[in-house]
Amino acid sequence: MATTTLPIALVDSTSIQALECGHRPASAKTRGGDILIRAQAGDPDAFSELYLRHKKRVFSICMRMVHDPSLAEDLTQETFIQLHRKLATFRGDSAFTTWLHRMTVNIALMHLRKPVLPVVSLDDLMTAIPEEHVGRNFGTFDRRQSGVVDRVTIDRAVATLAPGYRDVFLLHDVHGFEHSEIASMQECTLGNSKSQLHKARRALRYALSA
Repeated sequence: MATTTLPIALVDSTSIQALECGHRPASAKTRGGDILIRAQAGDPDAFSELYLRHKKRVFSICMRMVHDPSLAEDLTQETFIQLHRKLATFRGDSAFTTWLHRMTVNIALMHLRKPVLPVVSLDDLMTAIPEEHVGRNFGTFDRRQSGVVDRVTIDRAVATLAPGYRDVFLLHDVHGFEHSEIASMQECTLGNSKSQLHKARRALRYALSA
């Protein structure tokens, strides 16, 4: 493949002019801001640059929350899809990295909030129930359904919590994260995480006793 080499004189004269005018190379922050502006304007190359710069950080956040490389990769892709859709709404009220961090955490939390239904093999189900007993237990107590009403009630009560309380409750009591991890994910202090969990539990007790 043919390459083009700029004339030495042109390179030298350009460098000299830059020095004489006091021009300095653009800082990384300036370049980052320029890329962000171009990406917001719809420049696909600029958005690709944003992806390359931030994909490792986004994946790391997702991985810390779900502990599954394959799922973390899916959530990373979902984050950048949402970023592409919402990038124009970024107004610079906070740092772009902070805004992206919150978006990533929210997407991971939305996944964690989804109920995980058990997968039961039809073959296993038929093996577990002898053929002669199939269809003969109408109206009898099904132990497999015990506690379902309680779980539904709890889910409804959790849904009534304020978003901050609900997120900390789910992360700590449901998914087993430590307060130090939650503080990092939510960008809050350790004491704030503990306080929100305490208030979430108190609100749940009130909701369940009503």
